[in-house]
Amino acid sequence: MTLSLDRWIGMVAVVTGASSSMGAAIAEELVAALARRQEQLDELAKRLEGRKGKLVPIKADVSKEEDILNAFRWIDDHLGSVHILINSAGTLHEGFLSDGDSECWNNTLRVNVLGLSIATREAIKNMKTNGVNGHIIHINSVAGHRVPNIQGLNLYPA
Repeated sequence: MTLSLDRWIGMVAVVTGASSSMGAAIAEELVAALARRQEQLDELAKRLEGRKGKLVPIKADVSKEEDILNAFRWIDDHLGSVHILINSAGTLHEGFLSDGDSECWNNTLRVNVLGLSIATREAIKNMKTNGVNGHIIHINSVAGHRVPNIQGLNLYPA
């Protein structure tokens, strides 16, 4: 059996954390790319010009609910139904719980937990409204399955 992404041609796929790392690599094959760093999104879109499909860079900081809501409104208005959501955005602020910075912890929770949850909620609402039986993929660290013996991860594995 040969697996192909051709069945997704013309469909809308949303990738969070698309300005770098794994999110950027995934976005190269898909459509709507959300990230807080617009210039990196624009560079990625430019690099992909002429390839099959089209990457649409959308500035959205997933630590901010309003950014996520605006991004999904824009997607619905300009691209239509969401067929795939890949939550790849994530952040890690190194440090110890014993002397940690609570703002760093809040940012980790806003991006890694709340941002993922809000984006998922909005994608599901879009899919239901448009009668799409879509896919949602959450990318997470192996540290979410088993806490590695690495100092300084603080609340990240949680």
